Amino acid sequence: MDFGPGPEDEAFRARAREWLAEHLTGAYAAAAGHGGPGGEHERMDVRRAWERELGRGGWIGIGWDTAPGAYGNRTATLTQQVVWAEEYARLRAPGRVGHIGEKLLAPTLLAYGTQEQKDAFLPPVARGEALWCQGYSEPGAGSDLAGVRTVAERDGDAYRISGQKVWTSLAHEADWCFVLARTGPPGARRHEGLSFLLVPMDQPGRIEVRPIRQLTGTAEFNEVFFDGARADAAHVVGGEGAGWRVAMGLLGFERGVSTLAQQIAFAAELADVARQAVRGGAADDPVVRTELAELWAELRVMRWNALRTLGGGDPGAPSVAKLLWGGWHQRLGRLAVRVRGARGAAGPGDWSADDPYRLDAAQRLFLFSRADTIYGGSDEIQRNIIAERVLGLPREARGPR
Repeated sequence: MDFGPGPEDEAFRARAREWLAEHLTGAYAAAAGHGGPGGEHERMDVRRAWERELGRGGWIGIGWDTAPGAYGNRTATLTQQVVWAEEYARLRAPGRVGHIGEKLLAPTLLAYGTQEQKDAFLPPVARGEALWCQGYSEPGAGSDLAGVRTVAERDGDAYRISGQKVWTSLAHEADWCFVLARTGPPGARRHEGLSFLLVPMDQPGRIEVRPIRQLTGTAEFNEVFFDGARADAAHVVGGEGAGWRVAMGLLGFERGVSTLAQQIAFAAELADVARQAVRGGAADDPVVRTELAELWAELRVMRWNALRTLGGGDPGAPSVAKLLWGGWHQRLGRLAVRVRGARGAAGPGDWSADDPYRLDAAQRLFLFSRADTIYGGSDEIQRNIIAERVLGLPREARGPR
């Protein structure tokens, strides 16, 4: 399959470059390179404003399968979506704060939501005004989503939600949360009786958000406690009891074009590590040179694999992609610190009593990438998915729950 850009794609690239050059200025330009994994706390006010700037330009939701301008967004072919993602990543434009709403919620609503839900929730996302978070993982039910215990009980024209979610990215900034909760009778089988609810976060006394401090010293992730939080009955996506099907559908949308943009960011990190290795003399070591070459070659393989699977239809593609980049990024993090020798364990040199825990980019890469093989579905879970759903191997024996 040929994913090379054609004349229309190159014209689209020119428009994207022109728009970015015109708008990525001032405070927005100063925020370039900020807001990626491990740095999602950075320049939040500027990045929220940038999200609205993208919305005014129609650049949010270009991958949605809608009529042109139906929700205030441009439309684009698959290759044009790749072009936009690549141009955005090459400029290291500010890390997106609306990606959960754009890349996860919106495709899910388009696939499973009612027209009323689409009309209510998609335009604010396309304008860059509404920020979303994901209420999936719980203590004891992370990668194993069928084990969630959060309960939503019907109360007239609403549901009352009680329970706890954990590792909820940007919950402290989000306006809304999509929550996987149990609405079925007690004793229902693990995958049954689950529903997918859209919950407003501004419910003082009913929703509490507690930041989780990480190894990097930052707190992008949160615990979220629901104590009778309200969700309209009209805001159950796919209908009551269809939560497992909707939740699995959402996970299928999680990776795709964005993987290619992620790889461009990876390439920039790899280039930084290579420059540091040359500058500090570590590149004289043949083992280091071999590792750099292997990382470069594997990144190219990841790109071609991502392009190969963009058309969909491969049930194992998301799991394979996650396995590939998770381990790759961890190895890059280790090498980033190792090529600096003893200096890799030291601070950046501008320690102060007001800010005693400072990390440079390489140290943050090393520490944050420790989680790459866990969050978003652990490596063990990804291998099970590939074994059972793709290779048809016997399912792992599980005891009663």
